[in-house]
Amino acid sequence: MRLLLFNLATDASDPVLGFGSVWIRELARHCETIDVITMYRGVADLPSNVCVYSAGREHGWSKARRLATFYRVLTRLLSSRSYDVCFAHMMPLFAALAGPLLKARGIPLVLWYAHRQETRQLRLGAAMSWRAVTSVATSFPFPTDKLRVVGQGIDTDFYSPAEIPPTLNPCPHQEGGTFDLTKDVDTSFPPGGKHPPTAGDRGDGAGDGGNPLILQVARLAAIKHQATTIRALAGTEAQLVFVGGVQPGYAENYRRELEALCAELGGGCHFTGDLPAAGVRDWNRRATVAVNTSPVGLFDKSALESMACALPTVVCNPAFAPVLGEQRDLLMIDGPQDVTGLRERLAHLLALPEGERARIGRALRAGVMREHSLKALIGRLLSVFESGELPGE
Repeated sequence: MRLLLFNLATDASDPVLGFGSVWIRELARHCETIDVITMYRGVADLPSNVCVYSAGREHGWSKARRLATFYRVLTRLLSSRSYDVCFAHMMPLFAALAGPLLKARGIPLVLWYAHRQETRQLRLGAAMSWRAVTSVATSFPFPTDKLRVVGQGIDTDFYSPAEIPPTLNPCPHQEGGTFDLTKDVDTSFPPGGKHPPTAGDRGDGAGDGGNPLILQVARLAAIKHQATTIRALAGTEAQLVFVGGVQPGYAENYRRELEALCAELGGGCHFTGDLPAAGVRDWNRRATVAVNTSPVGLFDKSALESMACALPTVVCNPAFAPVLGEQRDLLMIDGPQDVTGLRERLAHLLALPEGERARIGRALRAGVMREHSLKALIGRLLSVFESGELPGE
């Protein structure tokens, strides 16, 4: 298969979009060639059968120059190479721009979109597409017969449990009631230069002083409802760690609001900022329980990554139900602002013996591997690329 691929960023170091490079490497194992046109090119350690062309955002180019560059690269590639399919990952803009040229050459266009926000760009990109794909049905904002649900694509070899979690060192960098844990935590891989332990039991999942450690991995934004977790843990001995930073274009004062709330309620909130994938994985291996309070329409891969690390994870989005299985009542709260429900479930989970939490974590990992593994995603995508349908349909 000769694949043309559009994406927002091809940068393995990007804390939010770096997974795209993992997908490209896996697709490259099944394709003769892949040509990528990306909006932003960063660190791109990709196989030899992959070529990356950038529209130039990393150079600070204007929108007009990026548009001209996109069309120049696209027309050159279409005139000199042949493609079996084009895959636009979270790039309805490129799908809309390229659609007429692709259609004129008989190249089917498959658009990936997984966000609740409906835009004019998305409507145009979907109109130009042969198929649309998404992680779960509720992550695509309007009904269309073109839609196929393919899962999220979690690298479960990388996001896996460990017998010995990374060390949480005492943190002297306290400022304004918070800690900058990135100065103290070894986020290298393997941690401390040691070989990673074999997947198995989690460790005690304790933070400083032996207190339980509650983890929430998400960009710092009001829609992620980190305040719910702070309120749910008020008055407890648990340590709360937020992994993720404020993304460009979002309110910078949100972190300060969370810090003030934490100080008001007397909790211990720790903010790491953005971390590379290895750092995120290591926090998942260290934590006792994870929380994800993103609402319906935001099917966060970070929650699946926690589950893949065999970490009991409380969520509020019903789309996680197939992964939770028999643990649904224990791990599902009624909504992103359900403070009482979250407090009750965290109290119950923390009261369980370590062995029972480990059993719950193993069941969650099995659910992720079944429903949302990278291997399963690639198989479903390739089937849609070739036939327009999921395997067996």
